[in-house]
Amino acid sequence: MKTNLQILSFFSGFLFFTIFSLSVYSQGWKPSPNDTLKSVRIISADQVKFSIYAPKAEEVKLGSPDLPGVNQGAVMTKLDDGVWETTLSGLIGGAYRYNFQIDGVFVLDPKNTSLSESNMNAWSLFYLPGNDAYEVKDVPHGTISEVTYFSKSLKKFRRMHVYLPPGYEAGSDKYPVFYLLHGAMDCDDSWSTVGRAGFITDNLIAAGKTVPMVIVMPAGHTGMFTWGNPINREVDEFYEDFIHDIMPYAESHYRILTDKKHRAIAGLSMGGAQTLKAGISHLDQFSALGVFSSGIFGIAGGMGAAPSTEFEDTWKANLDNPDLKKGLNLVWFATGKEDFLLETSRKTVDMLRKHGFTVTYKETEGAHTWLNWRNYLTEFEPLLFR
Repeated sequence: MKTNLQILSFFSGFLFFTIFSLSVYSQGWKPSPNDTLKSVRIISADQVKFSIYAPKAEEVKLGSPDLPGVNQGAVMTKLDDGVWETTLSGLIGGAYRYNFQIDGVFVLDPKNTSLSESNMNAWSLFYLPGNDAYEVKDVPHGTISEVTYFSKSLKKFRRMHVYLPPGYEAGSDKYPVFYLLHGAMDCDDSWSTVGRAGFITDNLIAAGKTVPMVIVMPAGHTGMFTWGNPINREVDEFYEDFIHDIMPYAESHYRILTDKKHRAIAGLSMGGAQTLKAGISHLDQFSALGVFSSGIFGIAGGMGAAPSTEFEDTWKANLDNPDLKKGLNLVWFATGKEDFLLETSRKTVDMLRKHGFTVTYKETEGAHTWLNWRNYLTEFEPLLFR
């Protein structure tokens, strides 16, 4: 009896749907092109088509801080059905952020639920296969959590992202800790989304190229970002939060090793400058410093200003202390040859070498972009905690 009722229920539902559809069609309704629209379509290994349905728009552009050549907006073409589209070629494998600019209004892709946050807005996100280091593979995967904590230094709640390696929850081992900082236009979400840090680390661990580690990705901004906000001002809110709240929180809430040998820090752009300040001021606490597309801001001068020696003067005692340098196994810099902070990186490396630091420095192709920073992370992590 139950089976017969199920069959009857199915056919009743099917009949209702059919009658409803015929009724709607008889009144002139037609499916919208938006109903079946695929907004991001991978055409080939290096070619992607973007589409959005905006029949009443006068102008639509594709915007992206990552896609080459479209930062100010790539003009899209309107088709007869109200769909706007554009195709980009020459791309390489990786994660890309984008949005649509409809008559001057920036909007997320309504057909894509993948997002990446930044300090001042959010972006739609897609992944183009083609780089083995970033792929999602059939390997053990770690977990990434959004963690809310109360900063006593800033007297407010803050957020960070934390990566725990495969097997962490089921075990009791302690792990080394790696603090990974983002850039000025990003937030604590960025390394785990557009940066692919979790998948990069999963793959490196599975391949035996790096040791399992806990990665703490804090928020580098303590308020709305503004250009010219100095990293080395007398009261640096992020610095206070990092030293007095973030590190103690990580050490008290996760099974991590707390000696110098098992603690590392790295960052890109703004995060690279923050890495240098935290690392040089606490040389006794870090075994590795990584600086991606960055250095000491102001050290190269520019914009009519003379080169600044403020950082060097402030931390001269630490820079010249051989005892503090013991156990600092790695100081690693990488910057693109087209990066606007290239000279800043060079001058910072020269300054550190002048004070007796052994610095690994490389210049790569490319500019100030995630296309480089993901690669830098892939090269840097295998050097840690060895």
